[in-house]
Amino acid sequence: MKVLLIYPLFPKTFWSFEKTLELAGRRAMLPPLGLVTVAAILPQDWEFRLVDRNVADVSEADWDWAELVLLSGMIVQQQDFAAQIKEAKRRNKLVAVGGPYPSSLPEELAAAGADFLILDEGEITLPMFAEAIARGETSGTFRAEEKPDVTITPVPRFDLLDFDAYNEMSVQFSRGCPFQCEFCDIIVLYGRKPRTKSPQQLIAELERLYELGWRRNLFLVDDNFIGNKRNVKLLLKDLIPWMKEHGYPFGITTEASVDLAQDQELMDMMVQAGFSAVFLGIETPDEGSLEVTKKFQNTRDPLSESVNRIMASGLRVLAGFIVGFDGEKSGAGDRIVQFVERTSIATAFFSMLQALPNTALSHRLAKEGRLLDPNSTSGNQTNLMNFVPTRPIEEIAREYVEGFWQLYDPLTFLHRVFRHASIVESAPYRQEKQRFKRANPPKGSKFDWAIVRAFCTLCWQYGVVEKTRFWYWRYLWQMYRINPNGISSFLATYAQIGHFMEYRQIVRTEIEGQVAAFLAAKAQQEAIVAEEEVFEPIAS
Repeated sequence: MKVLLIYPLFPKTFWSFEKTLELAGRRAMLPPLGLVTVAAILPQDWEFRLVDRNVADVSEADWDWAELVLLSGMIVQQQDFAAQIKEAKRRNKLVAVGGPYPSSLPEELAAAGADFLILDEGEITLPMFAEAIARGETSGTFRAEEKPDVTITPVPRFDLLDFDAYNEMSVQFSRGCPFQCEFCDIIVLYGRKPRTKSPQQLIAELERLYELGWRRNLFLVDDNFIGNKRNVKLLLKDLIPWMKEHGYPFGITTEASVDLAQDQELMDMMVQAGFSAVFLGIETPDEGSLEVTKKFQNTRDPLSESVNRIMASGLRVLAGFIVGFDGEKSGAGDRIVQFVERTSIATAFFSMLQALPNTALSHRLAKEGRLLDPNSTSGNQTNLMNFVPTRPIEEIAREYVEGFWQLYDPLTFLHRVFRHASIVESAPYRQEKQRFKRANPPKGSKFDWAIVRAFCTLCWQYGVVEKTRFWYWRYLWQMYRINPNGISSFLATYAQIGHFMEYRQIVRTEIEGQVAAFLAAKAQQEAIVAEEEVFEPIAS
């Protein structure tokens, strides 16, 4: 069986970082870990080709070669997902789909023409699919009644990837999250009991990447890496000596809950194991909104203190923020901006609340008659909310747009990136690791000319052309004095500004256009109602 694995295009989003990638000479931020895992689970006597549409187009030779087309992706990729199904069916190919988007909205993919729906987690449903293919079946839906033991998951087929195309590499240790955030679809897809691989499994994946020549950053895609702290510490206990033995060939970023700040031992172990950054779902500094959305883990300690403890341990903090929670008071967007500035979080991912399919939030809103369209969310930051909020939508949208604009003013962002880096790079364990790295460079590492080009471009653009010029050189010199090895992460973070400056204009244009259309439709509806009220007494 010749299987063409297709990863659909991402639209331009907060996460796409086109200008940053262009600067680094890469074509996509992350590879499709799901598809290379699928290729490892399916029968190994099948043949596989992978085309990531964010890297290259599907050629006619690829279409001609394929006997079966298999797609996977997220809701945000839905437009190109449907387009690729259409292209495959136009060529009379069997089409199978799986992953988060099909598992959440299988009826959309069935309507789009998919023959096989491989839903839920592949360790269970992919073997069912393979058996159906062996029997000669040409359609079917496969669902799992339980969550799989991920200790059976094989090493992904990383060999199918074009390493030069990606800025970071994806790996996974765990699935699931123990918390109950109302808006989150992770607990719907993967459950509230975190399931982890064994330390030996993950290290085998790192060994494979090392063997294939990968020497850049890893993104550990766990939605909450510390969901099972006991197993995480067992992993880190084995990972620390492996990273030292190999000269710290990778920097590692992951996602975690804010209660990471309560465990100093865990934070220290993460830094010693090569972790450089962590994404936190902070959402809002308003405790009332956190309680409404059942994100109680963020109310146990003052959020600003938690962020400061994590940064002081040597981990860069990226964070997600949301505006539009029920019962939210005016000025929520401003309070988020103030919190980000106060804590010096460099990269703040900001969006309006969306009710994702099958979440507790979407179910509650549907019961209350406030859900506009359960399937309308695009997973993007340039759409209005898909439900009726408890305060005017135009007010929420204005706070969102203005907040985004303030957060990513070039000079404001530069000041924040420096404050952030000066805290993180001063951490003792981080400086100790950097000294070890300098003395033990990774085996087989090559000089990367893309870094030199990126450095020169940044220096010209922000050290000469833009209004940041004075502070840019001043901060570079101060970073050199604090920790010379921290200059690369400082510049890599600030290099995001080109993307954010472009994207904040997209946000303003798209959101303000949608608000204007909404208000016009509202005014028209009110005029119709008023006219009916005038003529109703006459008619009676």
